[in-house]
Amino acid sequence: MFRYFPTNYVWNLSVCLAMEMGARIGEVVEMCEPLQDAAKQPDAAGSQAFRETWAKMADKLCELAAEDEKRGRLLSAGEKYNRAATYYLTCERLQAHGAPGRLDLYQRFLEIFQRGITLSKENCERVEIPYEGKVISGLYVRAEGVQGRQPVLVQVNGLDSTKEMKYRVGLPAWLAKRGIASLVIDQPGTGEAIRLHDLKARYDAEHWGSVVYEWLAAREDIDPDRIGCEGVSLGGYYCPRVVAMEPRYACGVVWGANHDWRDVQKRRLEKEGSFPVPHYWEHVRWVWGGKDIEEFMRIAENVHLDGVVEKIKVPFLVTHGEKDSQIPLKWAQRTYEQLVNSPKRELKIFTEREGGVQHSSFDNSINAGQYIADWVAETLGGRTA
Repeated sequence: MFRYFPTNYVWNLSVCLAMEMGARIGEVVEMCEPLQDAAKQPDAAGSQAFRETWAKMADKLCELAAEDEKRGRLLSAGEKYNRAATYYLTCERLQAHGAPGRLDLYQRFLEIFQRGITLSKENCERVEIPYEGKVISGLYVRAEGVQGRQPVLVQVNGLDSTKEMKYRVGLPAWLAKRGIASLVIDQPGTGEAIRLHDLKARYDAEHWGSVVYEWLAAREDIDPDRIGCEGVSLGGYYCPRVVAMEPRYACGVVWGANHDWRDVQKRRLEKEGSFPVPHYWEHVRWVWGGKDIEEFMRIAENVHLDGVVEKIKVPFLVTHGEKDSQIPLKWAQRTYEQLVNSPKRELKIFTEREGGVQHSSFDNSINAGQYIADWVAETLGGRTA
């Protein structure tokens, strides 16, 4: 794990995620050098300082991109907008719910992300799925070299990630080369769903999982019998729940298991394990609801997979980093052990040898992600060569 800030796990996590999303090391150093003292400050002051340096770099890249556009250099402009979007999102993610200007920063991020995708001509289309009178937004990536109906992998966020983060890390591109399409969504509780539509997370994830399945199955370019689901981090709870309760999904993958999130919350109350974001308890109450910690903890009592995983009757891959400091390895082993009715179950622990040992492989995603992509291709009828 790249530790720019020796005493601040949350900031190191954010920097590593940005690098996995395509941040350039020279720009990272320029943004982080002024922050050594701020990294030791309380959450509010530190997060504001982080935002100022990262948003400043993003603003500069947007100015440079605009200069490229004036000269007709649209591909170069697109690349700069892409990185600017990554930097806007990285600092937005660290802000507390309700922090002044956070929503404006997020709207700016969405605008710049879409501009970068368009100008760089990426295989990525924004889609919106009607849900509860609102929408679940997604990024749809088409398979490469496939004639007729395509297999597809639905990809869901963790507690605090977004569809754009998952897209930029690279799994959709790795799948596309293997003949598998992707739909990366902001499910309730994440991304646009919580920020723009106030769609709270829910333990019965099949409620939205079935809606997403039916939307895909109705598309003429998708094979309804080859729709899989993958989840990262807290998605390691959502995905098994969806696949267990919505049997039309053809397979499932967790990139970082999360078998018993209620227990993780109890341990965090006791100061065990690392937090993924500052202002953690305010964040989870925003995502899940609860006027106070006690009410939130009652909600969290439902967020576990005991008695759920046993219902899965399709192929399932469980992955975990051996040095995950957020979710103990034992929960990956528990999920695997309870997959007793899966016809093809596998537990893959990422070690120092291949990398990706930290939480959901944020320290080094490429080998772990391509292992997942190969498994999905083999399971859904894609290609690995």
